[in-house]
Amino acid sequence: MAHSEEMKSIWRSANAVTFDVDSTVIQEEGIDELAKFCGKEKEVAALTNQAMQGNVTFRQSLVERLNIIKPNLMQINRFLASHPLKLSPGIKTLITALQIHKKQVFLVSGGFHCLIAPVASSLNIPLENIFANRLKFYFTGEYAGFDQDQPTVENGGKAKVIRYLKERKGFQTIVHIGDGATDLETTPIVDLFIGYGGNVIRESVKSKSSWFITNFDELVNILETQTFGHDTVCK
Repeated sequence: MAHSEEMKSIWRSANAVTFDVDSTVIQEEGIDELAKFCGKEKEVAALTNQAMQGNVTFRQSLVERLNIIKPNLMQINRFLASHPLKLSPGIKTLITALQIHKKQVFLVSGGFHCLIAPVASSLNIPLENIFANRLKFYFTGEYAGFDQDQPTVENGGKAKVIRYLKERKGFQTIVHIGDGATDLETTPIVDLFIGYGGNVIRESVKSKSSWFITNFDELVNILETQTFGHDTVCK
């Protein structure tokens, strides 16, 4: 897909880059992998696909999937110990390059903080740079629902996070990268949205993305061609 010099310039000059996690930073959908571990794979995968295509509201899909899985704290801990989530090819190189260029990296996900935290740590992303949903447990460790006050629990939530980063944290130029319908919703608020299809291509996202990639090396290469004269990153 052709993309303009203007888009390349925005990419180079961004002082913050926000990433979706499932099927973008990692190869899988974390909730599907957790469902598989808990023996609820088939029921949950169909709902995940509907949510990613934008066919149902994200909140509705999340409630229905969690009501099927009902993961307890012991299952979560066993899952994390035995099923480390797989990073997408090239993502570590890309995030390292962004960090070298002094750009802040955030993970903005409709997934769960407890599953994303190990991913962030492996990429040297501070845990406070994660915006995601949080599971709740009773004192016995049994599933008690999820925090419904997090912005990422509903459609438009990722855009709310990016607005917060702009208005409260002062980031002037933000690029968001993701594969799903909730990522596409950030288009009106971000300076540049880049659709990603390296793990799964969602036609609804591909057709509406002005810049669509399947390989993170493309972004690394453009970043590395940045010259001192083009570097407008705010210090």
